[in-house]
Amino acid sequence: MKQTLLDTDMLSYYLKGNPAVQLNTLKYLVQHEMLNISIITYYEVLSGLSYKKADKQISNFKRFAEKCNIINISNEIVEKGAEIYGALRRKGVTIGNSDILIAATAIHHDLILVTNNQKHYLPIDDLKLDNWL
Repeated sequence: MKQTLLDTDMLSYYLKGNPAVQLNTLKYLVQHEMLNISIITYYEVLSGLSYKKADKQISNFKRFAEKCNIINISNEIVEKGAEIYGALRRKGVTIGNSDILIAATAIHHDLILVTNNQKHYLPIDDLKLDNWL
């Protein structure tokens, strides 16, 4: 199994206890040391929990994230994101900047993006996708 990057939606399914996602996560962790998530996903989860003032969930999520490989945004990822943005705009496709940076992170690190939002990401060239649901 190739290394992956969990999209925010897939991480949410995992954290909410979705059986299919949890099983696929266990299968993945048999072969790989830890889950990969983008710093963007880390931000999206924390900001959602902060909005709900879910202090206990924030604490739990931070403990969980300590066991993950959190991939920061580099100049190369930003440049790849800008290329993706330009290519999509020329096609008349708009995708949020957070999703573009998550996709750019996956492409730059040669990771498969695991998401249930595959239709959303399909227009991005060179992005490999999987769905653990």
